[in-house]
Amino acid sequence: MKLPFERKPDLFRPIGHLKRPLIWLGVASALIAAIDPSAKAATLQVKPGGAPGTFSTIGAAVLRAQSDYTDSGTVDVIEVAPGTYMESLKIQTPLSLVGAGSGRSIINARGLANGIYIDGIDAPKPRLSNVSVTGFTIENAQFEGIYITNASFITVVENEVVSNDQGLASGSCPGLPPFETSEGEDCGEGIHLSGVDHSMVRNNVSANNSGGILLSDDTGATRDNLISGNSVRNNVFDCGITLASHPPASITGSTTPLGVFHNVIAENESLRNGTAGNGAGIGIFASVPGAQSYGNVVINNQVRGNGLPGVAMHSHTPGQILNDNVIVGNQISGNGADTADAATPGPAGINVFGVSTVTGTVISGNSIQGEADDIVTNTSGEVAIHFNNLLGGKLGVNNLGAGAVDATENWWGNGRGPGTGGGTSIGGTGITFNPFLSSPVPGAQD
Repeated sequence: MKLPFERKPDLFRPIGHLKRPLIWLGVASALIAAIDPSAKAATLQVKPGGAPGTFSTIGAAVLRAQSDYTDSGTVDVIEVAPGTYMESLKIQTPLSLVGAGSGRSIINARGLANGIYIDGIDAPKPRLSNVSVTGFTIENAQFEGIYITNASFITVVENEVVSNDQGLASGSCPGLPPFETSEGEDCGEGIHLSGVDHSMVRNNVSANNSGGILLSDDTGATRDNLISGNSVRNNVFDCGITLASHPPASITGSTTPLGVFHNVIAENESLRNGTAGNGAGIGIFASVPGAQSYGNVVINNQVRGNGLPGVAMHSHTPGQILNDNVIVGNQISGNGADTADAATPGPAGINVFGVSTVTGTVISGNSIQGEADDIVTNTSGEVAIHFNNLLGGKLGVNNLGAGAVDATENWWGNGRGPGTGGGTSIGGTGITFNPFLSSPVPGAQD
């Protein structure tokens, strides 16, 4: 299956001693294993205007499928013919929703809350699972295009999610559900996962929403998910892809955030999201004391032209956990500067900022160019930076913090190391750069 953007075939070649991680294959295997091949399913058909033996609205077919599941435990398949459907869907039981393809089966949620809401909070049986959505355009919702809460083993594949977030008014968003704790300045991402685990969001387009794809923990921990092969672009109010630990909603019964962890962000493109001073290509954030965004992998993504750095990691207060995140094999160029307490001196490829001590950060096998500072660090913890091609205009690594930076074994644009021969240099103190590479990293080049 082709990705929504062209990728050079050598991108997955081994980088030094670092080979392509297989962690997301385990996630995909778990998703496949969760599907019960013995389930007896009905096939329900939807056509505009209806016809004998079909439904005229997708919502009516969903209600029928949910009734079937409640009565007999079957998992129905809903096949949606080409056409425009002016509705908002709420899914609360396992089912498969299959459109005729993006641009053909269109869910237009104009004036309605969400395009598709996979609702595990109010589901009739504990922990909603095994819902799949594929082959739709979802547009014009007041809030999220696709919203998933408190669910497992959900598959969202090959959809186009565009022009949602229509409820934004005067910089705020009235009418949000009470379990959303940190979206005051935008009404909805294209695709939003909250309290979701072991799920897959793959090969979708998310464009012209507030933000592209958001993983948050408002209603529960969001963990062990695969976000892969998506094209996320021109989402002007927020990041392309965000992993953010928020305050817990009252329905959780928790007083501390529940965490966004062990997710894999792989082989996506994140282009032109946010505006100057707003919106990273990929962001890993902790918002309040106790917030937890850790152990995530950002691998083999194309990240270009976003308002904040290509990859931004932020811990803004003491008592947060932003540890053990891995940024590997990404192509990063032409992004903006970070701002506020996480400010960088200029446009940056990767920014690691931590008021809390941030540990276990690994940055490896990336190719960064077209930035003032390729990698900026500002934390008291050590950051490991190895086997990158640091090709930006000025500084390959700029350490603004008190922590050490192990920047050995990188290519600085020439064979004589940083600060010589027109290559990139270093800024700040506490940076170890010897030994350095004498030639570029194979497979990490544009």
